[in-house]
Amino acid sequence: MMVAQLLPAVERPELIWEGLLPVLLLGGGALLLVLFRSLVRALPESVAGQVAPAMGALSVLGMVLAGGFSGTDIPLGSVVDDLGWVTYLIGLLVVMAVVAWGVARLGLGLDATLTAGLALAAFSAVWRLWNDRLEIDGPMNIVGDQLGLDGFSLVFTGLIALAVVLVALLLDGYLRREGIDGVEMYVLMLLSATGGVVMASANDLIVLFLALETLSIAVYVMAAMHLRRGESQEAGLKYFLLGAFASAFLLYGIALTYGATGSTNLIAIRGFLDSTTLVDNGLLMGGFAMLLVGFGFKVGAAPFHAWTPDVYQGAPTPVTAFMASVVKAAAFAALIRVFVVTFGAYGSDWQPAVAVLALLTLLVGSLLAIVQRDAKRMLAFSSLGHAGFMLVGVQAASDEGVAAVVFYAVAYSMMAIGSFAVLTVVSGVGDRRTGLDDLDGLAQRRPALALAFTIFLLAQAGVPLTAGFVAKFEVIGASVSAGSYWLAIAAMVTAVISAFLYLRIVLSMYLGQADEDADEIRVPGAVALVIGVALVVTVGFGLVPGELDTITREAVPRLVSLGSAVTLGS
Repeated sequence: MMVAQLLPAVERPELIWEGLLPVLLLGGGALLLVLFRSLVRALPESVAGQVAPAMGALSVLGMVLAGGFSGTDIPLGSVVDDLGWVTYLIGLLVVMAVVAWGVARLGLGLDATLTAGLALAAFSAVWRLWNDRLEIDGPMNIVGDQLGLDGFSLVFTGLIALAVVLVALLLDGYLRREGIDGVEMYVLMLLSATGGVVMASANDLIVLFLALETLSIAVYVMAAMHLRRGESQEAGLKYFLLGAFASAFLLYGIALTYGATGSTNLIAIRGFLDSTTLVDNGLLMGGFAMLLVGFGFKVGAAPFHAWTPDVYQGAPTPVTAFMASVVKAAAFAALIRVFVVTFGAYGSDWQPAVAVLALLTLLVGSLLAIVQRDAKRMLAFSSLGHAGFMLVGVQAASDEGVAAVVFYAVAYSMMAIGSFAVLTVVSGVGDRRTGLDDLDGLAQRRPALALAFTIFLLAQAGVPLTAGFVAKFEVIGASVSAGSYWLAIAAMVTAVISAFLYLRIVLSMYLGQADEDADEIRVPGAVALVIGVALVVTVGFGLVPGELDTITREAVPRLVSLGSAVTLGS
């Protein structure tokens, strides 16, 4: 009876299914992958070999359907109008056949093909949501006041989906080479990516925390998946223990914030802080501190970076690429949504702390990286330097600063995936040959591979005509506009120091002498494709950054109140 009396008071949240489509594709895709794997095992061997190309073809159809469902018009409506239905359908079948041929040519397995197809469908949904739904309806809530759809969340969702595609292609050859058979790595990656997407869209601290744990727990297991490498299991255990410690800080921060504001909903918190002057704000300041510690761990900021070098070095190299791209991007998306957007009225209280974190991260990342001898470990400390640059953009707490961080996240994700793709090939069986000595003479053994790695390294150093240069330039510009001159100068000085790190690797490749008995380096077609895509993004947006710059400047995070339909800007 009491339950019946309570039920009418509970309002069912409004759902916008097309806005949830990327989350459903990634999260539900994990279940689909397990089901398909079970079905394929029951098929005859001759038939099972044709499943992967067929799934590659069907992924094209899935992209079209996902794009149409998330848009306000029929799939590719303008193309249909221009070509007519007959020509359009024939063209679609031709594209599906070409993709099936490409999957067979690359020798991709079912797991990688289906994972990449699901992520591409999610990316297609994001594309249509941006072009149709967002431009027509503007920012909106897709699950009550819990999840929001705006340009900011869509850009990060698209970035995560693209990163999943590239890492899935890397994993295919790597898992075969290492003799790790199983669908588990792909399922965990899809689940982790789902958590990252929800983090970028969360309008509630509890939802954000649950999403962060979904992302993190899957990555803990992924880092420890190479059972024949003690370093991998050590990396997973260390990441889990320190991650649990950081999660406790984050949870305490949420509790203190709730105590100070009376809500965990970001919209309600923002409205409360904008309309109320707290006489005694010690509880809120404690919440700020705890939340910064939790987010600091996830973004790899000093002094919460102790896990980064060991985990990056010990984890399977494609997993390291996933952590450097998806995990870092999702963590910065959540950091911006919580601090820049929600706590914007109290920026003067948390900006100095972020500035200190940025400075420490820049210094640690640049100074400790140059004394390392392992390439993965060097890139781990390098990731600290990039996190420091992005923290400089966060500290600016402006639309310009947010746009700079979004641009930097896209650029760094592609540079990192490309760099670790090269190391995936070079590391060989056992995933151990990642030292500088192992890179000696790479230019003589594999000139194209060495050239690609050189471009990625120079881009990370901020050399002009690369996306890395544009990203650093925009962050420094945002910092100067915000009046943080000393932080901008520190960022430029540490960038010069970090350049020495990248030059060390380049010199090893071009001036070092390879061992005569060194194993031949074989570059699988899927890995070559990943490197090619990362190169196109890195060089393309360095030469012509305008399109990405326009998108990132439109990707301003918003909080939309469901009840009053009032948009709260950053």
